[in-house]
Amino acid sequence: MLRCRTVRCGVWDKTSPRQKSFLLTSQWYPEIGIQMDRATKRVEPWKIAVIVVSVIVGLALIIGLITYFLCRDQDRYYNATFLITNVNYDPRYERQTTEEFRHLSQEIETMISAVFKGSFLSKRYMRSHVVSLSPDPRGVLASVVLVFKFASADSKALSWSHVNDVLRRRLKTSSTFLNVDLSTLTLTELDKEKGDNLLNNCCGIRRQALSFAGVERILGGQRAQDGEWPWQASIQLDGTHRCGASVISNTWLVTAAHCFRGVRDPKRWTASFGILLRPPKQKKFIRRIIVHEKYSDFILDHEYDVAVVELASAIEFTSDVHSVCLPEASHVFPDNSSCFVTGWGALENDGYSVNELRQAEVKIISTAICNRRQVYGGAITDGMLCAGYLEGRVDACQGDSGGPLVHANSRGIWYLVGIVSWGDECGKRNKPGVYTRVTYFRDWINSKTGI
Repeated sequence: MLRCRTVRCGVWDKTSPRQKSFLLTSQWYPEIGIQMDRATKRVEPWKIAVIVVSVIVGLALIIGLITYFLCRDQDRYYNATFLITNVNYDPRYERQTTEEFRHLSQEIETMISAVFKGSFLSKRYMRSHVVSLSPDPRGVLASVVLVFKFASADSKALSWSHVNDVLRRRLKTSSTFLNVDLSTLTLTELDKEKGDNLLNNCCGIRRQALSFAGVERILGGQRAQDGEWPWQASIQLDGTHRCGASVISNTWLVTAAHCFRGVRDPKRWTASFGILLRPPKQKKFIRRIIVHEKYSDFILDHEYDVAVVELASAIEFTSDVHSVCLPEASHVFPDNSSCFVTGWGALENDGYSVNELRQAEVKIISTAICNRRQVYGGAITDGMLCAGYLEGRVDACQGDSGGPLVHANSRGIWYLVGIVSWGDECGKRNKPGVYTRVTYFRDWINSKTGI
């Protein structure tokens, strides 16, 4: 049946006079769904109100979206390189995990922080990170990634100019220790992908700041957020979580040897990454499992509880998935140092694994204390360390085995201290967690992985 849009399409010879009058005096407006009476030209007030409110809300939404995209802050990355002339190059600067690299990098980052926090860019400056220290005939060439937050609407050229001007004006006077040759200073803007890649390929960096304080425990404790512990991996047997592990490169993981007790066929194992077991951020097949030669499946004395796992394909490093730093073999983590242990283990002794990664703060306990009769009675050897609290409550548990115990150095870079190994139940008084001591096996890890 034809529905008229205007009076011109009326069927005049088949309508009554009353109908003709209606056709001549009214008109349908489909755009707004209103039929108007031409004789009275009236629209019901509530319909007008609905139209006005709809238009206002629509305009407000459009303006809000435009403002959001123009004014929201975005990370912008810069690479600054410059020559330090009063420091002689040390071959140990080649390794980012050495104390020598840490010391000089911290001096540089402190200097950069002072440069920008004392300037009009203080609220825009986020962080700096030394990515390399290279030899130069006149000293050490430093390469530093700088991260700022600028509004989307801010001109990239003007932002670069501001950063460059502040760096050149204040760099020479912001350090009492380092002499910087300003003629060698170059500042290059990086796109987000390149900036992220540079940072993600540096071990031990976390995107997230620590989100809680106190001694939360994995058993019923705090859930982790994306990016808090990007080196955490799950080792899975036939698709089911068996153990934790730590990412030490894009193709290698380190974990506990006892995770593979009785099952060492790599075809049955996979590794996943991210804070959720399901769905993971990434998942990889395993090419090779190397268990320490002196570890025994049959003698349950927990000695040599370390293994490395080679992946069949490389991990794609992102801010959520990348490596932790391995300490030098000579490094000493002092007793009572604050560390964090993470995993998907049970929330109670003999319980079940959870789907969301959990975290707990623990303290390193001296071997002398841990070997007391009422604690572990001499069972702690040189290749082990204890962490937790003698009063109990805070501990790793079943399913956390193989996972990382980590500590942050003065630069905020995280190092692998231990590997979850064993303990008497979970969170029991005078029975803290026992971990494989990574420094003790550092040379063995290097011999198998080249890392």
